[in-house]
Amino acid sequence: MNRFEPKQAAEPTGNLQRQPLSEYITEISGLVVKELEATLPEHWKVPGSLKDAMNYSLQAGGKRLRPLLVVAACEALGGSREAALPVAAAIEMVHTYSLIHDDLPAMDNDDYRRGKLTNHKVFGEATAILAGDALLTHAFYSVVQASRRHSISADRALSVVEDLAEMAGPRGMVGGQIADMEGEQGLTDLQQLQYIHQHKTGDLIIFSLVAGGRIAGADSRQLEALRDFGTHIGLAFQIQDDILDLVGDEGKLGKKTGSDVKQQKVTYPYFIGLDASREEVRRLTEAARNAILEGGFQDSTRLLDIAEYLMKRDH
Repeated sequence: MNRFEPKQAAEPTGNLQRQPLSEYITEISGLVVKELEATLPEHWKVPGSLKDAMNYSLQAGGKRLRPLLVVAACEALGGSREAALPVAAAIEMVHTYSLIHDDLPAMDNDDYRRGKLTNHKVFGEATAILAGDALLTHAFYSVVQASRRHSISADRALSVVEDLAEMAGPRGMVGGQIADMEGEQGLTDLQQLQYIHQHKTGDLIIFSLVAGGRIAGADSRQLEALRDFGTHIGLAFQIQDDILDLVGDEGKLGKKTGSDVKQQKVTYPYFIGLDASREEVRRLTEAARNAILEGGFQDSTRLLDIAEYLMKRDH
């Protein structure tokens, strides 16, 4: 038996599980795009330049990983895909805002993102900053729509809002970002790097899974399994990014490789080497799969498939 093969997974059930993962990803991505296109109410008067800048980055493509995890976690518990979509759109807004701000001259100073000019290169720095601000703020409005439009209880929606504020804010992603900036001055140990990866990248992945679980009414055991799963695949995802920055295909990545080296950023391969980094991705992926298999889900197949897909990704 392959060691990454589910050891106690339930038999796949329903049409959902017969659909290839690639088709599932494409389908959910399309639904998220539609949700994002309709997220600003038509009667709102939003300046055209701001709307254009927001949509430029929102519609730039990308893996849509975090929205995918929201929906997959919700469906693993038998929850409503439609009810999960406003939260899926919300996390994509938060992620997109973080990328817009990351690319600014004061941060990573990148010219390209997903194969396109970065937001500030097209709209200017001031508009890019405000587009990011707007996306972050509007994400909370979108979360509430799961309750308004799909009858998710106010208590569940409030828990999702609380989680998003925690995991996107000073204890979470923003804390990881400032640690990353300070780390550019010289990281001295692997624990500091783990902190950056776990918070700058991992917390939004954990949020996505837990939010999907909350929408579906997950119990405490299931929520803890989703947190564990997210913790492991979040760190594995960022280590894989470190690896791809060294050996990835620029055409597939949509950005220049070697940026970490040029900016003198310390990465997993720097600390433990390329082969050991690849082994760590495999180890973390296996731990993530075990967490889900032991979590008591109605059907965990999609989450298990996504874990393996992320381990093998090349962009």
